[in-house]
Order: sequence, then structure tokens, then C-alpha cells
Amino acid sequence: MTDVVVPQRLRSGDRVAVVAPSGRVDGARLAVGVEHLKRWGLEVEVMPSVLAGHERFRYLAADDKARAEDLRNAWLDQRFAAVFCARGGYGVQRMLEYVDLDELVAVPKWFVGFSDITALHEPLNARGLVTVHGPMAAAVEQLGNDLGRERLRALLFEPETVTDLLAPAGARTVVDGVAEGPLRGGNLAMLASSIGTRTYAPPSGVVVLEDVNEEAYRADRLLTQLLRAGWFEQVTGVVVGDFSEVGAEVGDVIRERLEPLGVPMVERAAVGHEVLNLAVPLGLPVRLDATAATLTPGALAGS
Repeated sequence: MTDVVVPQRLRSGDRVAVVAPSGRVDGARLAVGVEHLKRWGLEVEVMPSVLAGHERFRYLAADDKARAEDLRNAWLDQRFAAVFCARGGYGVQRMLEYVDLDELVAVPKWFVGFSDITALHEPLNARGLVTVHGPMAAAVEQLGNDLGRERLRALLFEPETVTDLLAPAGARTVVDGVAEGPLRGGNLAMLASSIGTRTYAPPSGVVVLEDVNEEAYRADRLLTQLLRAGWFEQVTGVVVGDFSEVGAEVGDVIRERLEPLGVPMVERAAVGHEVLNLAVPLGLPVRLDATAATLTPGALAGS
């Protein structure tokens, strides 16, 4: 089993970097988000390509190599204690060929993001590094939510105070039971699209799933792809987060596809694209008590 590597907790006065591995970033939104981080006592530096734009494709923050270079430079720079993604969107998969993941894991530091950033979380977690699935630097609605912002701060600065990853929003039991193992997963579409790639890393333990703008038939297709590929074979428990901007039928599809696994399962966890996005430590051993609808993190020993 791969050893778990937990970065050092953040402290007031630490310097952190903001990168944009994915989509184009709105400068005004980023400025608001950066102010939230500064209120924690952090010094924030925005890397050069974050607001550069791509000369051909408006949906990308910058050229693939430039985005990868920013990520590498921020991560390997000893001045930075953490790397925050500005936003998701699309683009991580395009730049992965320019990223040496083993090089990054050798220098443990907190890495924060979600959605498209799942394509980076997945291989980093598979190599043992604990990362944070949570609000990003330009996610002003999420950082503006008191509960979500405080969860992210606590997880990074005072991890011992976070005793239930599903609280205070709670979740609903689907399948009773208790499951243990590293917490893995993230964005459903990104997990399915990684199958067959060099960074494909099926989980062993508890998984969390979330997504946005995936109608019922598309969620069905993505889950069916993961099931047929054997992605769930070593999964011990499932936490279903928010599936945003979709119809109620999506919940029925998820239950129909995943309940037959017979593993402990909860739904309606406040993890994903809603205004309240509770940060969770991917790669960290957890205990899911689906009957009580609690998710207990293991000790963040590296803190």
C-alpha cells in the first residue's frame, strides 16, 4: 500500500501560489477570492499565466505548456506552502503530459481545487499525497459562504478541529454500514474520462462523487462506464455529493447504478458545485458510517 503523505498545516504569514491549470479566469472574481485568502494571514501570489488567456481557445486559461510550467514553478518554489487553483472548467487533461507527477509528490504541499482539477487529484492521491477537494481562489460564491470558507480554513490551518467531513450540512443514508479506506474520487466526468490514460488510477477505499450539468442519461453513461471498467471493484463506500443544475431524476439514476454494489452509501453531501462546498481531504484514510451519515477523517499526521 502506498504511504500517505500529508503536507504541513498552513500558518498565518505563509505564502501561497494561485495557478490556473484549466479554464479562463475572470480577473475581478479572482481579486475577490484572493482577498478572502489574505484575511487568513496568507500572502498570495498569482502565477504569470493565470490571466494570460489562450490565443486560439477562449475556454483555456493559457497555453498548455504555460499552465504546466506555472504549476511546476509554484509547486517546486520553497517560498510557497500551498498551491490554490483559480478555477476549474476544462484543460487539465491537455497539460498532464507536461507534468512530472513524481516530481511534485516529492515536495509535499497543500493543493486545493475541484471539478476539472480531479484530473490532477487522482494521480497525486494514487501516489500517496493528500490533497484538498474544495473551493478555489476565484470561486467567490463558495468562498463567500461562511460555512464553506471556514471548513477550508480549518482543514488547512487547524485540521484537528474537523471531526466529521459531512457536518454541518449532513447527508442522507442510502445503504447502511461502515466503510474504511482512503478517500478518493471527485468529479464524475473527469474520473470516467481518465480511464485508459497513463494517469488512470482506480481507487481502493471510500469514494466521493460530484458533478454539474450532467443530465440523467449522461450521468448514467458515466457511471456505467466506470462500472464496466471495474473502477468500483475495490471501493468500500460511496459518498454522493452535489449533482448541480440537473433534474431530480439524476438521484434515481445514481442510486439505481450504485446501490447494487452493496457498499455503505450516503447521498446529498455538501461537496461540489453548490454555494456550500465543504472541503474534504482526498487521499486521507477515512471512516464512513453510512448508518449515522458521518465521515470521520484519519489523523492528519503531517500537520
